[in-house]
This record gives sequence, C-alpha cells and structure tokens, in this order.
Amino acid sequence: MGFGNPVLLGTRRYAAGVDLGARHVSLAVVSQRIVGVGPVRLEWLASTPIAREAMAGLEIIDRAAVVEALRSVFGELPRASAAASMRCAMALPTSATLVATMPLARLAPAATIDDSGIHAGLEPFVLAEAERVAGVERGELAVDWNVLPATPRSPQVQVSIAATARQHVESRIECAAMAGITLCAVDDEAHAALRAMRFAAAYELPPLEPWVALWVGREGVHGWYLFDDAVMRHMRFPALEHDSFAEALRDLVGGEQAGCVQVSGELAMLRGANFSLADIGDTLGAPVLPFECGPLADTGWPLPSTLLHDPACAVAFGLALRGVGE
Repeated sequence: MGFGNPVLLGTRRYAAGVDLGARHVSLAVVSQRIVGVGPVRLEWLASTPIAREAMAGLEIIDRAAVVEALRSVFGELPRASAAASMRCAMALPTSATLVATMPLARLAPAATIDDSGIHAGLEPFVLAEAERVAGVERGELAVDWNVLPATPRSPQVQVSIAATARQHVESRIECAAMAGITLCAVDDEAHAALRAMRFAAAYELPPLEPWVALWVGREGVHGWYLFDDAVMRHMRFPALEHDSFAEALRDLVGGEQAGCVQVSGELAMLRGANFSLADIGDTLGAPVLPFECGPLADTGWPLPSTLLHDPACAVAFGLALRGVGE
C-alpha cells in the first residue's frame, strides 16, 4: 500500500503508558498520525485503586491484585483505542534504576563507529560499567544504554546507561502478560514525568527560555534546570549535599533566573518537606505551573476532569509519549 493512500493517511499510531503505584494504577493513551505531520492526541485517561497489600516498595506482593487492577483500567478504554494495536510502557520506581552518563572515550577508548552508526563492541563495556555502578552481577541486571551525540554544549560523545534488577522488570512483564498486555518498555518514573513536562513546555512556554521541571515522587523530589530542551543541571532531594529543599532548589538554578517552574507528581508529599507551590515560586522567583493533561486533550469524548488536571498523571502520559514516538 502506498503512502499516498487516503486510508493510510488517516491511520493513527496508538501507545499506552501504565503507572503502577503503591495505591493505584493509572493509564494514559495517546495517538498520532502514522503519515504526515500532526499533533499527539490524548485519547484516554483512567485510574483504578489497587489493594493496599499488593505492593511493598519496589516489590509486587500480590500479583493477582495487580493483574485485576490492570484488567480493570484497560477495560475502560473507548472502542477505537481498545481495537488498536498499542505499544505499552510501564513505570518502574526511580529508586530501582541506576543511571550513569559518561564520555564514550572514557568508557571505551577503542570503540569504533561502523557505516550504520553503530558503536561496535561497546556492549561489553556498558555491561561492565553497569555491574560496577550497581554492585550486582550483570546476569541479574536489565541494562539499557544510549549513545548521545556531541553538541555545542557537550562536545564529547556521551553514553547514558540505565540498569535495574532484572527481577523488577520481569515481575511487571509477567503481571502485564497475565492481564493480556504486552509491554514494549519499562521506564523509570522520574524520566517519564520529565518527558511529559518537556512535551507540555513546548506548547506552553516561550522558546529559548530557561525553566525548571520538578517531579515529586514517593521517595523524594527530582529537579531539572533546562535551556533549549537540554538538561543543564539535575538534583534530588533529600540528599546529603542539601540541608533543605530551598537550598536544593537554589543550587539547581545556580544563581540563574528561571522563566517558570513546572511541577508534577504527588504534590501533597511536598508537605513532608514543609513546602508548598507558593514556597517554590518564592524561592526561585518564578511562576509555578502544575502539570496537567487538560490542554493536551483533543478528543471527541469526555475524559475524567479530575485526571485531566492531576499532576500525578505526568508519569503515565510520559510513558505513552515514549511509545508513540518509537
């Protein structure tokens, strides 16, 4: 079938993101035209509670409860989405994932690039580094890596490595399979939320304006200082190097002025740091915008208003964005 076929021109690629939390399972479905330039469309948002004893930190304790929650949340899909072939990604707690980035020249000085742009012989070096960083034998790790090209701000080719215990990935893949879902990817929560905030920023923020992205999770806060879609600095709180959350925020911007702050995640957990959205704005001297999917929705059917404006949906939305873009 040719690309000029009008039937194909109307075909859309669908992807789903599943956020498996301690108390609930959230689902976001997005779509985009396969051919031609068109915006990403938010097709569906849903959330369902999960039994309190089903999860214990990183571990899935009651697989039957998780499977039932997955079946329930996917069972609400509209007909068009339910009938589509979807790439599905699921979140993994950030504390379960170790991420390291280093220059390619330091990781593997003798690495070469073949005609297809593949770095020949790099994988053994990546696995050895993942084993060193995680302190776990490589056979027990699930490892993903990516070669980042040189840029004016980062003139060296970098290698980004993500590693997690294989058992965490396998348990989620198995639960999804028992619910009739095939997972194509497992991604950590913080990076999925950042992907969602970057997507929203492209529509809501002026170009070439530095800004701050914050994600509030069960284990703390991740923050990024961005300029021209590039991450300039990253912070985590709590951390030994920061006595307070205000200090962590000031270190993140490094004395520079951010145009605005996007915040996503479980915002109620900011109370644990005795902070509020207003305090974030006062500390950074910038307006604070809680993430919401509402402005990104463009469907012919109503979506749950509570979820459309819930900053916690950033993870599921970011996971779905990954699927539709691959």
